[in-house]
Amino acid sequence: MIDVTLESFETEVVAASMTTPVLVDFWAPWCGPCKTLGPVLEKLEVEYAGRFKLVKIDSDQQQQLAAMFGIRSIPTCVLMMNGQPVDGFMGALPEGQLRAFLDKHVPSAEALQAEEQDAEAQDALAEGDAEGALEKLQQAVATDPANDEARFDYVKLLLSLGREDDAKVAFAPVISKAEGSRRLGALKAWMDAIDSVAAGARGKDAGAEFDARIAANKRDFEARFGRARWLMAGQQWTEAMDELLEILMRDKSWNEEAARKTYVAILEIIEPPKVKVAEGQIPPEDPVVATYRRRLSSVVLS
Repeated sequence: MIDVTLESFETEVVAASMTTPVLVDFWAPWCGPCKTLGPVLEKLEVEYAGRFKLVKIDSDQQQQLAAMFGIRSIPTCVLMMNGQPVDGFMGALPEGQLRAFLDKHVPSAEALQAEEQDAEAQDALAEGDAEGALEKLQQAVATDPANDEARFDYVKLLLSLGREDDAKVAFAPVISKAEGSRRLGALKAWMDAIDSVAAGARGKDAGAEFDARIAANKRDFEARFGRARWLMAGQQWTEAMDELLEILMRDKSWNEEAARKTYVAILEIIEPPKVKVAEGQIPPEDPVVATYRRRLSSVVLS
């Protein structure tokens, strides 16, 4: 629990809420219900073990902050997330209702553990330890099956390692969400490309066949799209996007925008994990992803 002033508000509340939910308790020393609520909130902060941060603001001493939030009675609590107030309550709620309020917003212990395991997996990958990363990601998905970010990373790594059958098993619980999720949809597009290649010719012969068809007719979009998926299945990402751009430059809406959708899916797949940076800094963008995003924009908007 931290006592916040106008000077420390930006750091202790706004900036802190970008990574952890911050519960702001407006109180005053003379307020009886505040004395009841305060100890319960402090107890819950300890029990929730970092899943939210509790700060207290003396509404008499910090009237400017109280006015900023429109505080008219105390105790009043405001939950801040990503720099913005998202919910709140007035009065000294019983512990059960406080838990229900917190559980509605703060990440579960399982979710936090899964995030840590996912981060450890990315560190292992950066060190070239693919098997170690795979083990961490498998643990993350088992810890929190609802964590789609961890599942995305897990399925992506399985596909990268050529373990398509294992990837399909891991993807099955979320396949119904693929249509409404850009990231999960990207994985499905990758698996569909692999299945498409498996159903037809494999190896260099397939590439030669596509090349011959395209040489004979540059507007053979079926051949170009087939070649792009063949390249995608082989994890030749930039070559696949180059082929898709050839379609987009000639017909943006071909086959219900299949080329654009597949191109965007590849960008999702090759986007590297976000790295943590100092407060106020912008994470660096991968140069390959940035280049191909610009190419897509220039073609689609032309």
